[in-house]
Parts: sequence; structure tokens; C-alpha cells
Amino acid sequence: MDRLIYDLAARQHGVVSLRQLEAEGVPAHVVDHRVSIGRLAALHRGVYVAGSPVLTRRGELLAAVLACGNGAVLSYTSAGELWAIRPRAAKLLHVTVPVKGGRRQRPGLRVHRTRRPLPSWQSSQIDGIPVTSPSRTLLDLAEILPRRQLERAIDETHYLRLFDLRTLDQTIAACPGRTGGARLTRALAEHRVGTTRTRTTLEERFLRLCATHSIPRPLVNTRLEGFEVDFLWPQEHLVVETDGRQSHLTPRTFESDRERDAALAVAGYTVLRFTDRQMTRHPGRVAGQILSVLRRAAA
Repeated sequence: MDRLIYDLAARQHGVVSLRQLEAEGVPAHVVDHRVSIGRLAALHRGVYVAGSPVLTRRGELLAAVLACGNGAVLSYTSAGELWAIRPRAAKLLHVTVPVKGGRRQRPGLRVHRTRRPLPSWQSSQIDGIPVTSPSRTLLDLAEILPRRQLERAIDETHYLRLFDLRTLDQTIAACPGRTGGARLTRALAEHRVGTTRTRTTLEERFLRLCATHSIPRPLVNTRLEGFEVDFLWPQEHLVVETDGRQSHLTPRTFESDRERDAALAVAGYTVLRFTDRQMTRHPGRVAGQILSVLRRAAA
């Protein structure tokens, strides 16, 4: 029995459900005994980790799905995390279940209900974990995320080559009346791809400065002439680099930054560099310099 249990768990990130074990011929009383002697540890009602209590993140995510019964899929921010279009979700894990097939709310889980099981094109699997498709995930996220974070999720799907406008339109049309549909449609219409993939708080601060001073939104962390630049206005041939104290002031990075600036200048680009201090103390001056270059390029 132990070999059967451990083999099954090994294929599922270390977790198994009572339903699965019973289907393999392991009776409930045997499972209870394995729990009592420490060979299984309960994660949720009817879901266990086998052997070591140390659990991977993917084990946690699959356990959440197993806890919610037939037809359950990881969804919302938890699906965003699994697809790598959102950072790691908060403590609550999100699972979507059909009304008739799924379990009620569980501790540590946020269970969402649908009137019927999701069609196959709105769900998928990653490493054996049932999860909403990228398009369905974006629709769900549109209901709960602020606009800025939704735009970042859209950009990540583009970057990871998960974006499919046709399927996204299908998904929105298949879910009439959902607030996420209207929000997502508006975001897609107004958003410029590649303008939100910031990596630091300093880069976020720069984008806020742009918005405050009506500076057109640039491309973010994009490739140019063999280099990655922080911000780019391609039509105006303007590059802006934001220099944090930690990442740009070592001798090695100082030299490489200057080499890159020189190469971009030879290629016809204007490169402006701003520090955190400049953006904090003199935001108007920073904005004025950028707008001056943009206007000159447009003249």
C-alpha cells in the first residue's frame, strides 16, 4: 500500500487525495492509519502530502485543486501565478468549480463557482495541475485587479507568447455580463503592448512621473541595438535609463552603461539618465528634459 501511495504522490508534486486513493483500492481506514503514524499529513480535508511534510509551491497549488473536487481548476491570481503572468499570490488560493461538482469553501481557499464546467478551451494543465487558460485567467483577473496590474498581466502574456486575441475575444463573448469582460475589453483597446513590464520600484516611479506630466508612455525593458534599455520612445529615438544606487554604481556596471550609451548614440539615439534623487526632488525638471527631446524629435 505504501508503495502505491508514494508512487502516486511522486507523480503529483507529493500530494494525493482520498478520492484518488480509494479509486486505486486504498480504503479510507488505511489512509487514516497512515495519517496517525505520520506517513501522510493532512493538507485539506481529504488531501494529503505523502512522506516529507516539506511541500513545493506546485504541490500547494495542486492540493488546493484536489480539495475542491471534480471539475475544479486553479484560477484568478493563483492561475496567474502558475502561468507566470502574476507574482506569487497571497495566502488565499483561488479555485473555480462547477456549481454541481465542486466543494464548498475551504480554509485557505477562495472557491469561485460557475454554472457549468468550463469548456475545454478555457482550461489547461501545467505540470499536471488543472488551471484556467491564459485567456480565461485574464478575464478573471480583470474583475479583481487595478487597471495598472491588469495591463502588466496583459504584457506578460505577450512576452511569454501566451496571448491569443481571437481566443480572448471568444472567452469574453462566452461570459456575457461579467464585469471583467468590459474592463478587459477597455484595457485591450487602450493599452500599448510593452509599456508596463517594470522590474523595480524606481521604474514604477518613473512611469508615474510620465503619467503625472502627460509624457507619452514608453516601451519598458525592451531590446534595442543588442542592448536592453529601461525606457524607449522608438519613433523619437529617445532612451531613458533610471539609475538606482545599487544596480548602476559599481565600477563594472558604470563602465558597461557608458559603453552602451556610446553605442546607442552612434546609432542615432539620445540617452538620458536620471537618478532616484533627481526624480524625487526635481520631477518637473526631469519631465521638462524628456518633453524637450520628444518635441524636438517631432518637429
